[in-house]
Formats: sequence, structure tokens, C-alpha cells
Amino acid sequence: MTFETFIFYAFSAVLIGAALGVITSRNPVHSALLLVLSFFTSAGLWLQLQAEFLAIALVLVYVGAVMVLFLFVVMMLDINLAKLREGFWKYLPLGGLVAVLLVFEMGVMLFNSYGGLVYAPEASNLYVNGSNTRALGQLIYTDYVYAFEIAAVILLVAIVAAIALTLRKRKTTRYKDPSDQIQVQRKDRVRMVSMKTELRDE
Repeated sequence: MTFETFIFYAFSAVLIGAALGVITSRNPVHSALLLVLSFFTSAGLWLQLQAEFLAIALVLVYVGAVMVLFLFVVMMLDINLAKLREGFWKYLPLGGLVAVLLVFEMGVMLFNSYGGLVYAPEASNLYVNGSNTRALGQLIYTDYVYAFEIAAVILLVAIVAAIALTLRKRKTTRYKDPSDQIQVQRKDRVRMVSMKTELRDE
């Protein structure tokens, strides 16, 4: 076994252990820290595949920004852990079914003859005529442009759905409809009152 193969299996073992710890940990802070560890090990695996741009982007964007934000939110909010665990066994069958489907789909994509491990190109031949970033851009915006656009639309729908699900209307909030304000006329807001003049005795 070569040194590169040993590093690959070591990073893979740490990644699988960290991923399992993310979903089995009872403390959300520990889950977030284990997710950071899984991101670092994934970046190490991408470095072995000579995908330096993806590795650096993963560390800078997810570990340096997203996960730090998650940690701040989790630590600052008063999360009731007992309430979060109430529906675990209720949704376990559905979650297990989704997990099995995801594993099956990944297995089909990895071991079929189209785009799988059968005809997987060598890592050293991915960017012969340029940098890794240039090769990635050429692949995304030429061969995988439709898949890239579909993924962007799915992410946009997920953002809109998250906003719609978390948006709560408060009864104490004072809200004015701009269209109703524009249609208001002077007679609806101003009332002229005729009053008699009164003399005040001093």
C-alpha cells in the first residue's frame, strides 16, 4: 500500500465517522463541529484528486463562513433539545427510506457505465491545457450547463420555500398595504368641521 492510498483510506474513514457523528450526536454544537471536520477531510480528498479549487472553496466558503454562522446561531439560541427529540421515532421510517433511496441512487451513478467508475478519467488528465479552475468552468458551462441551471433553480426554490415556511405573521405587527395607501383620497382622510366662533370672557 502506497502512502497516497493510506492517506485516502485514512481521510475516508475520518469522513465517514464524522458524517455519522453529525446525525447521531445529541448536542447540536458537537454536530456542527463534526460537520466542520467532515468538510476538512472532504477537502483533503479533493486535493488528492487534484481538485484544488473545490478544496479551497469548500474550506473558505463552508468552513470559514457557513459553519461559523451555524455555530453562532446554535450557541446563541436557547434550543430545547428535549422538544427536538420528540418526533425522532415518528419520522425514523420515512428518514430510513429516504436514506436507502439516496444510497441506491449514488450506487447506480457510481457503478453504471455512463459517467461512473467504469470510464472515470484520470485525475492528471483533467486540466492538461490549463488550470483546474479553467477546466472546471469549461465542464460546467459546456457539458453540464443544463444540470448546472437545474441545480440553480432547485436551490432558488429551496430558498423561497425556507422563507415561506419560517415566515410568521405577528398580531402586534403594524402593516400597511402600499396599494391601499395610494388609492386613498382626501375625502377619506380629511373631514372639514364647521365650528361657531366663541368669545371668551376675560
